[in-house]
Amino acid sequence: MPGKKYQGPVIDAHHHFWDLGLEKHPWLAVSANEDELTPIRKNFLPSDYSTVARKANIVASVHVEANWDPVDPLGEIKWLDSLDRTAGIAARYVAYAPLRDPMASELLEQYALHQRVVGVREILSWHPDPGKSRVKENSCMADPVWRGNLLRFEEYGLSFELLISPWQLSDARRLAEDFPHIQFVLNHCGSPMDRDEEGMRRWSDGLRLLAGAPNVLIKISDPVAYDPDWSFDSLALVILTCIEAFGPYRSMFASDHPVAGLHIDFLQWLTVFSQVTQDFSEDEKAAMFFENARAHYKIPASYSAAR
Repeated sequence: MPGKKYQGPVIDAHHHFWDLGLEKHPWLAVSANEDELTPIRKNFLPSDYSTVARKANIVASVHVEANWDPVDPLGEIKWLDSLDRTAGIAARYVAYAPLRDPMASELLEQYALHQRVVGVREILSWHPDPGKSRVKENSCMADPVWRGNLLRFEEYGLSFELLISPWQLSDARRLAEDFPHIQFVLNHCGSPMDRDEEGMRRWSDGLRLLAGAPNVLIKISDPVAYDPDWSFDSLALVILTCIEAFGPYRSMFASDHPVAGLHIDFLQWLTVFSQVTQDFSEDEKAAMFFENARAHYKIPASYSAAR
């Protein structure tokens, strides 16, 4: 007999806001031609998110840096603080820091003083095909200045969010082993971007390797980024592979709203995730939808409904 879908409160561990009028998100600048980003080339603010959140029983959420102008990383934090929103929405922030910059230590110190900032993300995604890379070279995780700044995370109680490709999962395992007292969070299912048999095997093997480091969690989010013509079965394969590798007590549901909306509606994604995980125990489902994110991102009880 199939289990029941999870009915409790949800924490969305990954979403974004932006206001194009600020001109702080160059990647969303108006293009002369229509392109795949056109549907999200508009403002996404707390009022927009709250409409979805109410329907999805989301009681708290985590805002992740949205490629704000890298010259002014603190500007994004100040802007987020200024937004009018209900308690729980963007209760915690994952900020941006360029860890190769010797001055990054000063930025990290300021983040450590901000109650809502609990983590940092610097996109490191590299692929042998330059057209699939977000960075020019795969060297950050070995760079001594970068690693020296990462070492400060333990002192400040910050976690590091890994947005990387499957080609880098073994590097991330070594990184997690080298910094065992820092929590790492793998973003977006580990980015299964090469969809042929070899590519999917590289991704699944890499997930299992990285999951061997106990200080790494995974966000099961935006699985459609590399699967735009998704089916229920294709999403189920990704979801279950992630949970098989990390287990339900190190896996977190997240949306990547509004970016994932390019290929899947928020409530569609929630429904698929709920259906795929319905046979897990009630404690395991509560962990993936709520408890793991609450604990990791230090979300206070006042922002989250009691189960």
